[in-house]
Amino acid sequence: VRYPINLSAYGAEPPAEGGESKIGAAPLYQPQEVFNLLAGSTDAVRPWTRKCIRDMRRLSLDNEDAAHLIEEALRTGRFLGAEWCQQKPGGPWAACDAYAFTRKEWVQNAYKEMAFDYYIKFSISKTGKLLLLVSCHLSEG
Repeated sequence: VRYPINLSAYGAEPPAEGGESKIGAAPLYQPQEVFNLLAGSTDAVRPWTRKCIRDMRRLSLDNEDAAHLIEEALRTGRFLGAEWCQQKPGGPWAACDAYAFTRKEWVQNAYKEMAFDYYIKFSISKTGKLLLLVSCHLSEG
């Protein structure tokens, strides 16, 4: 029997395969804790899933951009909930906080500022030194 591995600082056990992924309606990680981690270095951000890596490439985001988006999500965003996320089928788990927020960005082709809705999901690693970025993309719908 293989037990699920939890790579996040959140101490509970991950769900069994196919189990309930929702954890709760309150953030697991306090904003100040995340700000402190990001203040140390933008290298503290690690895209953690293949989808997140693909989404960041598609949006031309690097770790520094992702760090700014996380900070903005915590300052101006709406907390959506906490949930367990698995890196890949059969892989390790991380307990994550999910946020949505709107950000205005200059779009050169349109020659104007436009609003973009972002979705961000992250976890603090068990060591407390890394921010595992599980999702970072524009909201679908």
